[in-house]
Amino acid sequence: MSKTILIVDDSLSIRQLVKAALTSQGYGVIDACDGVDALNKLTGQRVNLIISDVNMPNMDGITFLKTLKTKPEHKFTPVVMLTTESQDSKKKEGQAAGARAWIVKPFQPPQLLAAVEKLLM
Repeated sequence: MSKTILIVDDSLSIRQLVKAALTSQGYGVIDACDGVDALNKLTGQRVNLIISDVNMPNMDGITFLKTLKTKPEHKFTPVVMLTTESQDSKKKEGQAAGARAWIVKPFQPPQLLAAVEKLLM
């Protein structure tokens, strides 16, 4: 059974790039344009991993992560932050909120896939 991954990013081109990399490896993909959209799409939906941007309108990635982790069904869902943010303070905030990996854009698809595979093992 293929694993399902949720991509949360306000950039359509990033969502398409990540989706192409993931689907080429056989993953199922759901995409959302911000944290609010992502939470709506997660209702009753089982996902194995989430890849989220940090800077987004409506609900940013850190707020989304904190909200996600309050839900029992997603408490242990691994989350990868894929963002232009590279400051340690942001990374620490992300880790404190529950992020398991932090990848800085621009990224290489193999780098992302390696992180995804590691977290899904």
